[in-house]
Amino acid sequence: MTGGEGGDADADVNATDDSDLTHVDDDGDAQMVNVGEKPDSRRRAVARGTIHLTESTVGAIRADEIGKGDVLSTARIGAIQAVKHTWETIPMCHQIPITNVDTEFDVADDGVTLSVAVETTGKTGCEMEALEGVTTGLNVVWDMVKAAEKNDEGQYPETRISDVRVVEKKKRTG
Repeated sequence: MTGGEGGDADADVNATDDSDLTHVDDDGDAQMVNVGEKPDSRRRAVARGTIHLTESTVGAIRADEIGKGDVLSTARIGAIQAVKHTWETIPMCHQIPITNVDTEFDVADDGVTLSVAVETTGKTGCEMEALEGVTTGLNVVWDMVKAAEKNDEGQYPETRISDVRVVEKKKRTG
């Protein structure tokens, strides 16, 4: 804190009291947050990300000419699977009842953007599930098109996943 001016507003945002840590017990051991006393509420989260590809690869996706099969259908299945299994891959993440998953692909000349919307009714949010859906879905796209994306040295100079983020988070009680 600075010389007593402003109180908490000037506190170092990186300084935390151990009692403020939600995933650490009094002994410093990792723990899952107890949400048992929280009321159930309807929740929705949407995440989005983009895989950047060469124009020829995007053309092959559009024409369904990728040798491994239908890229977007396979990526949709991967995204939904990832949403349903998030609790198994992220430590301290609660297993939540998934009530709906929507996937939407926007195919541009230089890549594919995937949006994943997840809905649940429960005691904790679903943004991690939406993020897992996006990252896995985009990884599936990469896996499906990697032969088309490799250069002569077997590298991926143009291929990259970027801008993965939560774009919406809503909580409705009642």
